[in-house]
Amino acid sequence: MNTTCVIFPFDLFGSGGAAAGAKLLADELREILADNRRETVPTRAQAYADKIHLREMHFETLDDLESWRRKGHQTVRRVFNSGDFMFWIGGNHLAALPVYDELTNDDSVLIVQFDAHLDIHHFRDCVETPSHGNFLLHCPGKLMPIVNLGHRDLLLEPKYIGKYYRGAFGAAELAIDPQPALDAIKRQTRAASRVFLDFDCDVFDPLFFPAVSQPVPFGLEPLRLLHLLDAVWSPKVAGVMFSEFDPGRDRDDRSLAILVWLLEYLFLRLYESR
Repeated sequence: MNTTCVIFPFDLFGSGGAAAGAKLLADELREILADNRRETVPTRAQAYADKIHLREMHFETLDDLESWRRKGHQTVRRVFNSGDFMFWIGGNHLAALPVYDELTNDDSVLIVQFDAHLDIHHFRDCVETPSHGNFLLHCPGKLMPIVNLGHRDLLLEPKYIGKYYRGAFGAAELAIDPQPALDAIKRQTRAASRVFLDFDCDVFDPLFFPAVSQPVPFGLEPLRLLHLLDAVWSPKVAGVMFSEFDPGRDRDDRSLAILVWLLEYLFLRLYESR
């Protein structure tokens, strides 16, 4: 099985600056793969070195921007039809909408969303048009099952959250007792035919990951995220999304280092088990 890494640097309607993060990760991936090909001694990277392929989208003209969602959706469908595993590296979280577009109306799919925000905001000062904070409200058809891990939303009512999420476990709950979340993830994963992981970088506590446009305190520590990731990981995982990395806000490449390590960790997790 090959992996297609789609670089989708769209960042309009929230978190401008995150497109640069997608492009920077593309550069880092190219460097990693080139280094792996040049290596002359055996390394674990041989498990995936020849299986990762990059596909970069560009938004340099008005036509590109006007058709961003349609072209993104078409790209997702081509990757799925090819049978490749997919990494979708977007700008802001709205850039993940084409993936959600393709997966709606499929109750057998599970999305595990690592995100500081539940993307169903409808407050008085929120825009009604699609944005990085409300895009789930704009998916066509019926939403697939979604479980959020790590949100810090305090104002949304549980009844409203339940209309869109099969489960939502805030960072405070995970800090006090992660077991209910771990149990729920395992139940949901067993029931799903395919699982997709959606990482919004603001799920991390800004102490560890400052490179986001809207940092929220009391986020996840990287090791806590690995604990949750281990609970959801299985052969059913078919794709991973990343968004909201704004390198202009990074400090000493601290956030970049976390993402690059996590990408390589996921490559190894994916291919060393096969």
